[in-house]
Amino acid sequence: MSFRRKYHAVPLGRDSFYIDVRYTNLRPIGGGSYGVVCSADDTVTGCRVAIKKIANVFSDLVDAKRILREIKLLRHFGQHENIVQIKDIITVPPNTIDFTDVYIVTNLMESDLDRIITSRQTLTNQHHQYFLYQILRGLKYIHSASVLHRDLKPSNLLVNSNCDLAICDFGLARGVDDELSKLTEYVVTRWYRAPELLCETKNYDEAIDVWSVGCIFAEMLRRKPFFRGDTPQHQLETIISVLGRPTNEALSRVRHEAARRAILAGAECDPYPFASYFPRDTSPLALDLLAKMLVFDPADRITVDAALDHPYLADLHGQMPEPLCDDTFDFDFERSNNQDAASAKDDSLPKEELQSMMFEEMVQLHLVIEDAAKASDAKDDDDASNVGSPDDEMSTARALDDEEPDEAK
Repeated sequence: MSFRRKYHAVPLGRDSFYIDVRYTNLRPIGGGSYGVVCSADDTVTGCRVAIKKIANVFSDLVDAKRILREIKLLRHFGQHENIVQIKDIITVPPNTIDFTDVYIVTNLMESDLDRIITSRQTLTNQHHQYFLYQILRGLKYIHSASVLHRDLKPSNLLVNSNCDLAICDFGLARGVDDELSKLTEYVVTRWYRAPELLCETKNYDEAIDVWSVGCIFAEMLRRKPFFRGDTPQHQLETIISVLGRPTNEALSRVRHEAARRAILAGAECDPYPFASYFPRDTSPLALDLLAKMLVFDPADRITVDAALDHPYLADLHGQMPEPLCDDTFDFDFERSNNQDAASAKDDSLPKEELQSMMFEEMVQLHLVIEDAAKASDAKDDDDASNVGSPDDEMSTARALDDEEPDEAK
């Protein structure tokens, strides 16, 4: 097949999708961050895909920057099984840098962990192990690129009916040592936010994602959120009421006065035994790993590698490769070339820069798709040339019949 883009408008309820004709049988499946999402058939690959439409993408430049960040990160991460995979980008109007709408095409996942947890679906210890293992496996890859996800929660973990899991929504991701992270105080939905973020610590690291995974793991075991604070201060009090007062060394590093008061308020009563918060049949090994994830002091919190090596995951760890990303991700694109924009405090970039970079990502991905199509055509041609005629096949069969078996020689 030759790679040519043709587009068609597909009515979808009150909306319409203007997309490549290769995508058919569109069905709305909900709203994602920043846009409307539908499922579709990719008639070229034969796979089902998800298509997210972001209309008027540059109406909010901070949101547009997050969308660009996610596109770049998904392209960087490639085809890791536990990270959602970007398949295509469509800009509308097409073939012009002055586009207004963006469509992001990814592999289709059937549900998410939030829906699974709140459903009546039975979750066994094997489910808990497999879901947790996949989260950690994907996170190991993300962290190896020097990237923090910063918004891990059940709804950002997509799941298929065969229990395959993929991490999504990288709009709030940052570099491990990125000074720009200090500009954005909102990170991680409150119930999954690590204590160091609640204490407004600026120099945080990969441990914030491990805490979020611990909260998700606890929610899987309990079938409801573990720490449900109404405000950041109440969230801290809730955490301390369960885990107990942190060490004096950890407390000495809390500079925020309101956070210190919340910690001391939460520590007024002795906590209940940790196991009492979970069903009686919960695996002791699961609780041991969870307790190591939910440690107040990030310096003492278990790492992703150590969590993967924990006995609770022994049946899965080592059974399949746990690759690292070849290259660290470069966030320098977020620093504007425009001096006025570079000094802005709203974490945005000028529209022209965002538009140009997003268009370039689309062009580069289309080149990858075109190369894949050419490779597929070449393979089909080779296969066709290697197919023998019926006479050839009969001659080969006769030649094999004429050979004497080894026993007869």
